[in-house]
Amino acid sequence: MTLFSKTFGAASAIAMSCAAVAAQADVLFWSTQARPAEEAQAMTEQVLSGFAGGVDYQPNEGGPWLTRLQAELQAGSGSIGVLGSLHGDFSAMNPDDLVDLDDLGVSSASATFNTLAKLGTDNMQYIPWMQASYIMAANKEALQYLPEGADIDALTYDQLIEWSANVHEAVGEPKFGFPAGPKGLKHRFFQGYLYPSYTNGVVRTFASDEAVTAWEAFKSLWEHTNPASTNFSFMQEQLLSGDAWIVFDHTSRLAQAFNDRPDDFVAFPAPAGPTGRGFMPVLAGVAIPRTAPDMDAAKELVKYMLDPATQIATLRATNFFPVVDVALPEDLPPSVKAAGDAVAKMSGSADANPGLLPAGLGDKGGDFSQVFVDTFERIVLANQDIRLVLDDQKGKLAAIMQESGAPCWAPDAASDGPCPVE
Repeated sequence: MTLFSKTFGAASAIAMSCAAVAAQADVLFWSTQARPAEEAQAMTEQVLSGFAGGVDYQPNEGGPWLTRLQAELQAGSGSIGVLGSLHGDFSAMNPDDLVDLDDLGVSSASATFNTLAKLGTDNMQYIPWMQASYIMAANKEALQYLPEGADIDALTYDQLIEWSANVHEAVGEPKFGFPAGPKGLKHRFFQGYLYPSYTNGVVRTFASDEAVTAWEAFKSLWEHTNPASTNFSFMQEQLLSGDAWIVFDHTSRLAQAFNDRPDDFVAFPAPAGPTGRGFMPVLAGVAIPRTAPDMDAAKELVKYMLDPATQIATLRATNFFPVVDVALPEDLPPSVKAAGDAVAKMSGSADANPGLLPAGLGDKGGDFSQVFVDTFERIVLANQDIRLVLDDQKGKLAAIMQESGAPCWAPDAASDGPCPVE
């Protein structure tokens, strides 16, 4: 081999090595969120372009996301710098595989979210990143019938029932609207709102005496609910038509009402019961795997994601709401601003009691939700005895939990193995 060849070969090796280092300079942000092409592009161009160190944003479905992460953790080294995913994904991980983030000095405005992010440890294992949820909305015509002394941003279920009764009496027809139609999200209300608010659980407490009280309260509310609610799926339609004046639904299913007639409607938090203000956050977080190649750069990116300006940019890119205290810009769509205010008040309330999305159920997720739908139909629509129905449905729920092996999720107390139906 000639001297030129040796020199050229050495230079090439050095160049390749430098190229590899350069390729690794950007922090690899490995995410299950903002996967649609337009959202991923917006994340790259509008959200992450302001990060000084450079970011390689790669969104993936949950399966591939977890497979690569597990491979790197098993190998003891890897290229993933920051993880972005839902609380349920992080809660299924070994906390030892995530870097403690207490020293970053950043967190969400919700003490409840920050507690969840510790994953049962004493340290922040991920940092809350963004949130979506379900809220209440009302025609402003209904506000005059609020119970005396009631604060619409801090209602109780008793006050909601009284308010609905007042409207019913005043206008001569029931005006509470509930998404009980075939495509409605009624099961999420029972799982994330009613049960946490009355029983401080979902699975363990499914057939408890407190659950009986919860269903009694909902039956009282149903007396003032538009009976056509069994055909309602997107409550924005009923707000706009006037078929309902007070409603519950996901923020995205109320958007059209606020965008079409922003001056006619008000958004507000879900009500509270004896065990808190139950609500179901779709909570995403950012974390750092123990195998991150550049720990300092990864930590800087996590801090960047919690910056108020970044949080607003993320809202514009994904329609997920901020988790930090920040004034929403006036140029946002009316629906985003209204829902964002309600979500912030709900998640930041002193009595917040999140009922998280079911996790670990695999292909039994549909069966799990059907238990709550069937329970609603038997108790509320068919007027069957509450105790008898809960005792009967309890066995079906227990079988699903055993077959899936899913451990408990908040607000149920943690379990070793499948979550028990007590």
